[in-house]
Amino acid sequence: MIGILSDSHDNLTRVREAVRLFNDAGCDLVIHAGDFVAPFAVEELRNLKAPVKAVYGNCDGERAGLARAFQGIGEIGDAPLAFVHAGLRFVVCHLDSAGALLAARKAGDIVVFGHSHRALVESRDGVLVVNPGETGGWLRGKSTVALLDPAGRTAEIVTL
Repeated sequence: MIGILSDSHDNLTRVREAVRLFNDAGCDLVIHAGDFVAPFAVEELRNLKAPVKAVYGNCDGERAGLARAFQGIGEIGDAPLAFVHAGLRFVVCHLDSAGALLAARKAGDIVVFGHSHRALVESRDGVLVVNPGETGGWLRGKSTVALLDPAGRTAEIVTL
């Protein structure tokens, strides 16, 4: 199982809930599609039982601090972040427009993005597209994440 979150925007309570959910689900990887905002928000991810792969979002101005906070828990970098996990090609970005372009180009088997704060799981011409929505819940009043089953190439949105 893979946990996916985005747009946590410093909401430590919701990040803690996501960490608990991902640990309980037995996730062996967690993906964050950007907009942590401040480095202190990354500290909650140290409680995960899985490594984290993440990209910077448009609200992540303190990149050096975020990179330091990520030491020992995974990797963070500029989008797009491409990697292989469980035999699937993943591409992660923050902006929804970039996610749509990556999906159209079939840049990966799984394309993950955030930014719009709107949860989405759909198959586009054989590419699974996942936007976990907003973990922080500040904009739409609903905090969500996604759980992805790589074996079945399916994902579900989970409300925290």
